[in-house]
Amino acid sequence: MIRTESVHNLLLEAAADLDKPAMLWQLAVIGLAVGLAWLLGKRLTQRMPLPDPSKPSLHGLRYAFPPLLALLLLLPAKAVLKAWFAPSLINLAIPLLLALTVLRVASQLLRYVFMPSGVLRLVEHIVTWTVLVGLGLHLTGLQQEVLQALDEIGFAIGHQRVSLLLVLQGLLSMAVALLFALYIGRLLANRLMRSKDLDPSLRLVFAKLVRALLVLFAVIIALPLAGIDITFLSVFGGALGVGLGFGLQKIAANYISGFIILLDRSVRIGDLLTINNLYGQVTQISTRYTVLRARDGTEALIPNETLVSSVVVNHSFSDREQRMNLPVQVGYGSDVEKAMAIMIEVARAHPRVLAHREPAAFLREFADNGINLELVVWIGDPEEGQLNLRSELNLGIWKRFQAEGIEIPYPHRDVRILNPS
Repeated sequence: MIRTESVHNLLLEAAADLDKPAMLWQLAVIGLAVGLAWLLGKRLTQRMPLPDPSKPSLHGLRYAFPPLLALLLLLPAKAVLKAWFAPSLINLAIPLLLALTVLRVASQLLRYVFMPSGVLRLVEHIVTWTVLVGLGLHLTGLQQEVLQALDEIGFAIGHQRVSLLLVLQGLLSMAVALLFALYIGRLLANRLMRSKDLDPSLRLVFAKLVRALLVLFAVIIALPLAGIDITFLSVFGGALGVGLGFGLQKIAANYISGFIILLDRSVRIGDLLTINNLYGQVTQISTRYTVLRARDGTEALIPNETLVSSVVVNHSFSDREQRMNLPVQVGYGSDVEKAMAIMIEVARAHPRVLAHREPAAFLREFADNGINLELVVWIGDPEEGQLNLRSELNLGIWKRFQAEGIEIPYPHRDVRILNPS
């Protein structure tokens, strides 16, 4: 149980000392501390480069330097002035500066952990209101009464008594631990993703494992600190096992399949896949699904279980070089060998056609309207698409054929009337 102490309303205590000379001394000390903190914070931030949101950095916390420095200056000043008079105004300024520091630090951590979205705004609002409510209770001296009232609302589970205060303390400690765990996890993940010694798939696996382990350790550490017996997690583990056995097989299979894909490196970011008549480039591999981006900009979310249990055509698994065939038809009166040479010259001149794999032209068949030729070229950047390359090569061949007098035939039909009557 929480013992209720004497109430210290910092607002009323400061208001009662307004007409005392000590108030001027406190105002001077607070102004001096804030001014020095602002100057020192400005000097420190000038020497620090601007933070890059795409890179892990603690530079975003520079916004918390001024209130933190002012707080550190006021704490020894309070101890010195306490020998002559009660520093009621400084007692009021210290929690205000502490709340401002906490809000700025939390804001920078949240903006680094969460991407800009509605979730970020919601979490920021929750943190802001939590800090403001706690500050208000501290300034009015009502925190002890409120804590005792929350502690009286509870029930017993076996030998463990669970109160509303215990639940709120657990949620708060877990939220703080998870926030720092996610922040450290992202720092380490970004460092791993920039490593050149590891395969991209292995980087992604290690980054996800590090983040998951940090979150697990944060939960295990936060619950005992809040006074919650972690043996209660065995009940949750049993319920989770039953859920996996009945209704969560697909979700569990997708998560396990995700780690299998990342570990065996059968599918990597940037690969070109064909899955169930879906063709596109892999842009993201998460623990539950893989994002396949098509050439028209649409994105398909493929469950990881599908990649493990279905036939997947990986166009860039061991070799990113791909062959492309261009059919061309010329007239029977054209110089076929010259047309084939022109087709090869046009292909060699294009920058996307690989030089170490020579383009080749073939006479495929004798058709009804002309001779069917085929140009075979190899490209090393299939993610750039083939339609644009086909258009450029066909246009180049068309221009050269016109200049050399080579005919590209079109169907002719002769109509003969046998009996005019």
